[in-house]
Amino acid sequence: MKRIIIADDSTTARMFIKRCLQIIGLGDAEIIEAEHGKEALAAAKEQCPDILLTDLNMPVMDGETLLKWVKASPKLCELPVIIITSAGNPAKEAQLLELGARQVINKPVSPPVMMNALKDFLED
Repeated sequence: MKRIIIADDSTTARMFIKRCLQIIGLGDAEIIEAEHGKEALAAAKEQCPDILLTDLNMPVMDGETLLKWVKASPKLCELPVIIITSAGNPAKEAQLLELGARQVINKPVSPPVMMNALKDFLED
């Protein structure tokens, strides 16, 4: 069973991402929800997830800072991180990819976009 962390300060956004995951065939995955990056980082260290989906703009710890912590951690550095953002900023997207994000996808997320972002993950 896949273990997925969804980090977003919006309950509605987390619910929508979960629904997209169900639609693309990950309904049986264990979903761990976090309201901000600090909570997601703690969960990642404890739960050993298969993938981390995180919003970019969150209180306490944003998605970029979370990405940097994950990639700097010997335990988590191989964890695939997908950033979900409403910013739509190509320069920021390039920066996040350079920092180690697997992909950057724009909100609102749709099942086809999620399917494309997770195609390698789904094949495992």
